[in-house]
Amino acid sequence: MDRFNTRSLLAKSVLATAVIGASLGSAISFASSHREAPFITEVPKVDGTDFYMFRSYEPGRENTVTLIANYLPLQDAYGGPNYFDLDGKAIYEIHIDNTGNAKEDITFRFKLTDVKQDLQLDVGDAGSIEKVSVALKNIGGIGPGVDQTDSVQLRQTYKLTVIRGDRRTGSSGTVMNALDQSVTFNKPIDNIGNKSISDYETYANNHIYDAIIPGCNGTARVFVGQRKEAFAVNLGEIFDLVNTNPLGGRNAETNDLSDKNVTSFALEVPTSCLTGTAANSNGQKVIGGWTTASLRQARVLNPHPRPNGKGASIQFGGYAQVSRLGMPLVNEVVIGLKDKDAFNASEPKGDGQFATYVTHPTLPELLEKLFTGTAVAPNLFPRTDLVTAFLTGVPGVNKPEGVVFSEMLRLNPEIAVTRPGLQNDLGVLGADNAGFPNGRRPIDDVVDVTLRVAMGALIADKTVAPNNEAPFTDGVQVDPSNLQSSFPYLNTPLPGSSN
Repeated sequence: MDRFNTRSLLAKSVLATAVIGASLGSAISFASSHREAPFITEVPKVDGTDFYMFRSYEPGRENTVTLIANYLPLQDAYGGPNYFDLDGKAIYEIHIDNTGNAKEDITFRFKLTDVKQDLQLDVGDAGSIEKVSVALKNIGGIGPGVDQTDSVQLRQTYKLTVIRGDRRTGSSGTVMNALDQSVTFNKPIDNIGNKSISDYETYANNHIYDAIIPGCNGTARVFVGQRKEAFAVNLGEIFDLVNTNPLGGRNAETNDLSDKNVTSFALEVPTSCLTGTAANSNGQKVIGGWTTASLRQARVLNPHPRPNGKGASIQFGGYAQVSRLGMPLVNEVVIGLKDKDAFNASEPKGDGQFATYVTHPTLPELLEKLFTGTAVAPNLFPRTDLVTAFLTGVPGVNKPEGVVFSEMLRLNPEIAVTRPGLQNDLGVLGADNAGFPNGRRPIDDVVDVTLRVAMGALIADKTVAPNNEAPFTDGVQVDPSNLQSSFPYLNTPLPGSSN
């Protein structure tokens, strides 16, 4: 299917949708979610940056779906001495809707635990030797194995729970290591540098676990750890009132994230474990997904933290959701500033409260003002053209019959995979139906795709959308060399120092 026919098909199906109703959506976005809401800037460890969901394209794993939720943005590899451990008091979750009702049916919950030990050195001369705690995270080499008790002061482990039904009240089971039936998994230390960890790739790969999910046939795989940031965006210029040429070519600018790392929760699950009753008009199964992070409702600073005490803060109460990410990314440039924290605390079933931001989006109008004569905002209100790709899915592809309008990624895992090297980073707009917005792969250039959709790529009538074929771009593309062709797909993180 060529690009024009794909656009026409989407446009016809969108224009056939007569009522927007109480809905939210559109991924009119320039970037992954980095510090997109006022409150999340205060708690970067629970800031979700990207969510990927795609049929696995590693040979032999095509009957699985890979879910990757990235957190803690803009990591500089040299960020010692503490580096980038996640929040052991938070819960990180990936939610799956397999009935099309905008509510989670399956939740995968990750809970981290700090493992501490006080490493000391003998300091002094023969007459006065004291054992003194060292200041650094490690005092010796790390890897390639996972047991670092002799050289690391602080590391993290995690447990993974699967919850069916409501995320807080549903039935739960603990995911086990398929090798030894243990329920605790190790998270690799961040890539401190080549002297501390001489072979980080091997070390990290030893933290990829085969896993048994209760109630699920087949073996899953799980990895939690630091990765090289795969996303590409001209971040500085975009947020400086789009201080670039939106038609200047796809490789005309600098990727501001090329020297950053991120932390990934990666989970590969047999497809049959995720699908439910939701199916498209052809009878093919469809799943929806999004990721969230939650903190305890109350936090009290401890004026007298002690090594074996309560630490720097005491947290209690129920969990409050503070981060949400499905499509990339609604909250950063669609939701109004005053509602960004509210969106991060919301669930897809309540998306009607944000409908105006989509039916009357501000971004196209802003682009028209910034680029007079170059960008012309579509003259279509309400913006029914945005519904199909971002709120319901594409009919016959990833739209479940009877779907409830809501913002999340949606995937038809029965569409054949496209192998690396043949993948088109424009996804469906590039005639690659295995890509965005049919889920999202790491290679997909969601910036360019959604920017073009914002300016009317799904509207066939040029009198309504004069820019419907304009190749809008932020000037950078995802670099395939930053990706792997097998799980966990994102590349080895950059080291803090190299020899």
